[in-house]
Amino acid sequence: MANSLHELFQALASARDQRELRLCFMDRVGEHFSVQRWGIYLFNERSIDIHGVPYADTFVELYEKVGRAVDPVLRYVVEHHAPAHEEMVLPPGGWKQSELYQNCCAYYDHEHIMTGPIVGGGSLIGAIYFARVGETPAFHHQNIAHLSAVCTHLSACLATLDIQQIRIKYSGKNRLTAREIQIAELVAQGLTNAKIGATLWITENSVKQALKRIFRKLEVTNRAEMVAQIKDILN
Repeated sequence: MANSLHELFQALASARDQRELRLCFMDRVGEHFSVQRWGIYLFNERSIDIHGVPYADTFVELYEKVGRAVDPVLRYVVEHHAPAHEEMVLPPGGWKQSELYQNCCAYYDHEHIMTGPIVGGGSLIGAIYFARVGETPAFHHQNIAHLSAVCTHLSACLATLDIQQIRIKYSGKNRLTAREIQIAELVAQGLTNAKIGATLWITENSVKQALKRIFRKLEVTNRAEMVAQIKDILN
């Protein structure tokens, strides 16, 4: 499985946008974990992709209504930013006695579940869900290790795509160069001209001249206005 996972990682890294990344994940991930049902949910985007679940919209509605609040596996993922399956967080035999199983998963024959975190900016921004149905084996420690690797790569790919999109917005709307974007971002982080120069290996005077060009392009007169303009562009 390790070698095939490397192929999945390369495919995820080759995605050109978030939609292509989600499609790549959904098309390829199921075979690596011997699961019949899986999905990905990006919280801020309210974007949900589900494979293999009959009447998926009804399932999502039921889970949101009676499942999410009592999901012990998701609770672990939220608290620890680490993947888990039901046998990790519940006592032996506790899964079928849980509110999540009885009120939601039992209707869909979800005999085993596993969830992994998607993180960004120090926060949980989404989750990956897996379910095995019928007479299937439970998830085990190797599944958790592989899911952890997938979550790491998926989170990194999303972060890279976000940065690329930000740079497109910057350069497309205001025609800032790559170096000017770097300087503007460092100013927004509160760095002085001297520290920016040291960070980018350029002179302090080069930073000053670049800021003058940025001010002209953004039609602002000081650093505070520039930072505010950058935030407007990001939004």
